[in-house]
Amino acid sequence: MKLDQTSEVGTGAIAADSRERPRRGFGVGTLSWLAAAGVLLAVLLYSGITSRARADAALKQGVQEALPTVSVVKPKTSSGNQDVVLPGNVRAYTDTPIYARTSGYLKKWYVDIGGHVKAGQLLAEIETPEIDSQLQQARAQLATAQATWQLAQSTAERWKELVATDSVSKQETDEKLGDLNAKKATVDASSYNVKRLEDLHAFRMVYAPFAGVITMRNTDVGALIDAGANSPGRELFHLAATTRLRVYVNVPQANSRMTVPGVVADLTLAEMPGRTFTGKVVRTSNAIDASSRTLLTEIEVDNSKGELLPGAYVTVHLKLAPADGHVAAMTIPVNTLLFRQEGLRVAVVRDGKAVLQAITIGRDFGSEVEVVHGLQADDSVIANPPDSVVSGTPVRIGTGTEKKTE
Repeated sequence: MKLDQTSEVGTGAIAADSRERPRRGFGVGTLSWLAAAGVLLAVLLYSGITSRARADAALKQGVQEALPTVSVVKPKTSSGNQDVVLPGNVRAYTDTPIYARTSGYLKKWYVDIGGHVKAGQLLAEIETPEIDSQLQQARAQLATAQATWQLAQSTAERWKELVATDSVSKQETDEKLGDLNAKKATVDASSYNVKRLEDLHAFRMVYAPFAGVITMRNTDVGALIDAGANSPGRELFHLAATTRLRVYVNVPQANSRMTVPGVVADLTLAEMPGRTFTGKVVRTSNAIDASSRTLLTEIEVDNSKGELLPGAYVTVHLKLAPADGHVAAMTIPVNTLLFRQEGLRVAVVRDGKAVLQAITIGRDFGSEVEVVHGLQADDSVIANPPDSVVSGTPVRIGTGTEKKTE
């Protein structure tokens, strides 16, 4: 019995010990294995995710590199004031040819080309032998007419006294009075003829009608001067007033409403780099030329120093202010325009795609055009777009290609 109990006791102890051992082994070894498995799984997951991310990035980069690369520009907001550059022609404020009013031979000239003269200054003297003779003859005729008139006057006085005493008839008295009136008319005609010839004789002295510069001399000493009515007169001198100048500009119709008297204009010349002459618009023709669609505009410039020459070609910069109803506009280079059958277009990049945008242009500045409708200031406009571009085409903006138009 004791032996059995002992066996049972031993058996129970062994069973109890065996139940405790498995729980101690699961707590240490199993957790180590689970931790190692978790680390391995995390490594595998990280490696897989990283490789997929690299593959996706490489795919996107490949797709981006496969997209056409474009350069873009930003539209420039057009200010209200405009600087319109136009060619202009300089003219003297007063420019006139000087002719002789009497015939003869040039005795002497006193001023040559480039000479500055004052108003009333003597320019030339003409010998007029024929006019001198005619004047002497007219004066003699006047003296004869005055003598006959005086005789007729005294005769008429006597006949008026005789008719009072009925010594002569009234008819004879009226005849004497009529003869007196006829002789008076002859004296007046002779006087006017003398005055006309005296004026012609005075025209032998040629004077400057106003202050200016002699720009041309077409005669010399001994030249025959013919002022006859049946032949064209010969120009002796050409006189120009240059202290003030007129500059004529043909302004395009698009800018005609803004070109009004008082607008400031700057003038530049190729032969005087860095120099600017300022003038103002004084008048316009108030009519558009049908052949050129331009407005003839006159600008007045002070030339008291004589630096500008009449007849010169100048570049005129008109400082035009916006007229009533002026629409704010954008300015873009001409290399952004697309001429399509449906109208004028530009290609704009939006959400990574090219979009063809319809626009309406205003003025043409040569290398740039003004867009009055269809663009925003933040639009990215493709420069030099290919003719094959269509709306929805994916594009890539090149690095460093986006810029603002100057």
